Amino acid sequence: MSLFPAVEFLKSVAAPGQFPQDDGREVAVAGRSNAGKSSAINALLARKGLARISRTPGRTQLYNYFQLAPGLRLVDLPGYGHAKVNAAVRESWGPLGEALRQRDSFAALLLVVDIRRGVGELDLAMLDWAGRPAHVLLAKADKLPQAQAMRALKEAQAVLAAHGSCQLFSAHKGTGLEDARRALRGLLKEITPAE
Repeated sequence: MSLFPAVEFLKSVAAPGQFPQDDGREVAVAGRSNAGKSSAINALLARKGLARISRTPGRTQLYNYFQLAPGLRLVDLPGYGHAKVNAAVRESWGPLGEALRQRDSFAALLLVVDIRRGVGELDLAMLDWAGRPAHVLLAKADKLPQAQAMRALKEAQAVLAAHGSCQLFSAHKGTGLEDARRALRGLLKEITPAE
């Protein structure tokens, strides 16, 4: 059963003036290119094909807004790292990102990290940039043996201690799905965004 049965695609944003009205609460979903962001969104919201999945890094190039319920939104951000996008698109992410950060409704960050890569400098920079409550999904946990996945979780918890919580997750196998949904509900219910 879907956490948000009425979820729907709202709009794609390519420039700061295109953002939805700045009210309610929104959680941004970020991650390196090909970390499993789209798969995580589809699994969390129990809607296949809601967020487009691609094997090509850098497929998401706009800020894609999904209406979860009245006043609640999820924002799928472009992947960072090795995304193959043209210079004009990459340059637009700076002003877009700054405009997102200034929104009162931007409440939290859900960061998707490929467990096989671990939490890297770019991931920590994204958490610092957001300056909001955060939860990290160590995605593709099914790709590692259980003992290795648990080691990766402990390492990530140590690195992320000052940044937020984290968990094992697999969109493909459903590992950690209910915990991730609870975390998303919690991020949406935070009383006020961090300054």
